[in-house]
Amino acid sequence: MAQQPRSRSEATDLITSRENRWLKMFRAALRGSGPAEGEPIGVEGPKIVEDALRSGLEVEALLLNESAESELEPILRAASASDAGIPRSRIFHTTDKLFAGVASTETPQGVAALFRAPAWEFDDVLRGVPNSDGALSGDAALVIVMAGVQDPGNVGTIVRSAEAFGATGAIAARGTADPWSPKALRSSAGSALRLPLLRGIATPVLLAQLKMSRVKIVATSGTSTSSAAQSAPDLREPAAIFIGSEGAGLPEEVLHSAEASISIPMLSSVESLNAGVAASVILFDAARQRRNSG
Repeated sequence: MAQQPRSRSEATDLITSRENRWLKMFRAALRGSGPAEGEPIGVEGPKIVEDALRSGLEVEALLLNESAESELEPILRAASASDAGIPRSRIFHTTDKLFAGVASTETPQGVAALFRAPAWEFDDVLRGVPNSDGALSGDAALVIVMAGVQDPGNVGTIVRSAEAFGATGAIAARGTADPWSPKALRSSAGSALRLPLLRGIATPVLLAQLKMSRVKIVATSGTSTSSAAQSAPDLREPAAIFIGSEGAGLPEEVLHSAEASISIPMLSSVESLNAGVAASVILFDAARQRRNSG
């Protein structure tokens, strides 16, 4: 049954102290560098909150400021599509000033939520997200691996492109910015809450798991080249594409383990593309190869 919105007075009392424990939790989640194990994901903005609810994420708390009361009804409608919904006791309201003190954006939209982190497994990253009927697409694994990408904006862009171009999952290896950090989440436009995603795996462990699963390890090169000789490996079979840091590139252990390499032909006047753009171009080419083979 759809949840009917209540007025603020019917939900919870207005939070007026910055020392309130829920405000402290929101502040830590929305201004941090990403949740530790067992901590909630902080999400800010009505659209991304609604998208997260529709994707089935379990909400731990919802916070609105006085100027965003009109956003409650559509959020509750989105919550009604999930099994858990939003407990009435976890809908909080506060002043515009106090909300601004917990938000991570310069112009807060007045809506934030704490979500329980999805419990993805390695197999989920290889299989992808089931469709509305619960069936998997059956496509070969296409995993984007960020190995030392330190800019959260690039991390978010990579995850967004991964979902857009049909990747089955994404992995942020140890040393990579957290895809569930506030800035990365905004850059991903919510993709980091839907796409199967693993964080903080040590690179040697990840390489061993991929080899055991017979997933081709593909290394990317950030150097410009005018030759297409090595720029188009076969990405129709199970593949994990490694994207390195913006400065240092890929770790040596990845380069030594790679079974194929890929580079993007560019004019010699351009030294390199940033990690987000490079990954997007490569993922587009992977999608093109798979679509043409179909």
